Order: sequence, then C-alpha cells, then structure tokens
Amino acid sequence: MLTRKQHELICFIEDRLAESGVSPSFEEMKEALELKSKSGVHRLISALEERGYLRRLPNRARALEVLKAPERGEPKRAAAPAKRAPVEPAVPANDVVEIPLHGRIAAGVPIEAFEGATTLPVPAALLGSGEHFALEVAGDSMVDAAILDGDYALIRRQEVARDGEIVVALIDESEATLKYFRREGAMIRLDPANRSYDPQRYAPTQVRVQGKLAGILRRYD
Repeated sequence: MLTRKQHELICFIEDRLAESGVSPSFEEMKEALELKSKSGVHRLISALEERGYLRRLPNRARALEVLKAPERGEPKRAAAPAKRAPVEPAVPANDVVEIPLHGRIAAGVPIEAFEGATTLPVPAALLGSGEHFALEVAGDSMVDAAILDGDYALIRRQEVARDGEIVVALIDESEATLKYFRREGAMIRLDPANRSYDPQRYAPTQVRVQGKLAGILRRYD
C-alpha cells in the first residue's frame, strides 16, 4: 500500500521515462510533488525501493528503473480497522451453576463410577467453556497433584487427551479412575501422583477417556 505522495512520485517517474527515456532530476521531482526539500524526495524513493517499485541503477546519474507499475487513479486508502466482536462480560465471581454429580471416582484402584445423578453447585468462575460434570474423589493416589480424598473433581467432558493431562479414564466400560494419561508404546499408562501406587497399564481398547480435569472443589468442615 502506497501513500499518496509515493503514488504520485512513481507515476511521475514512470511518465517521464515513457516520454523521454530519462528519469527526472531530484529538483524536478521536488517541484512536481510540491515538496519543501530534496530530502523528502530521497525518503520517498527509498520507500519505493523497499516496496519493490523502484531500483536505482548504479554508476549512472539520474538513473531510476520502474520495477512495478503503479495502479493509476486514486491510490487506495488503507482499510478501516475491523470492528472487534463485542467482548462477553466476565462471569461474576459469585455466580453459581449446577453441574451433574456422578458419584465417586477412585484416585487409587478403580471403583464403580457414575453411581448417581445428583447435582453439585459450583462457582462459575471455576469452569471454562464446554460441558462439565463432577465426581467425588475417593482415595489418595493423586495427593502429590493436590487432589485429596473427599475433593470434588470438576471434569470437562471430552474423549481425547494429551500426554500428561489428568483425565477420567473409563476402564473396560465399567470402572473409572482419575490419573495422569500417558501413551507408552502400544499401551495406555495411567499414572498416579503418589509413590505408594504403581502405574496402571492397559490396551487402548480397554481405556476410554471421558473428560479432563478442569478444577478441584474442596469443602472445609
């Protein structure tokens, strides 16, 4: 995108070359563009060189070559900046939403999951986008990840996971556990966050990711 003066200058040089085969002098360019000094001409020529419109031929006085013909007519004006989409207001910190509470989930040896269908009130600020549900944590195998027995794990529902994410993994379509998800060769490894527990390894067909940990809700009695 050329400025108006850059556009005027490249057109002037192109027309002069077409008429006489000789590029105009700096004085002629200054007068044609009604500039106050030749330094303004130098700046315009340098800008046109940078944009690939002009080239100065070495060892020749007043030697300019037009590399790219300008569009004739009024130079295009810069497009108006796009309007930003309205920003949705932040969720008030005291807003509470009800999400499904699906019973207890093991943070140690897998136990039956999704035993009930009650709801849990959760501060909306703890949840991001997507569909969520909650599970009550049973066990201590995730204590080093600050997930304790009796906590409520807030889970964002999804069916895929990256290595290192804490997920709810449904094993053999019957038992669920909360663990770090990792791929180990042809196997799926579910890692605890407690050295007292060993990793669990399963064939990919045995494991179905049901969600990723989004947060923890803890009650203090």
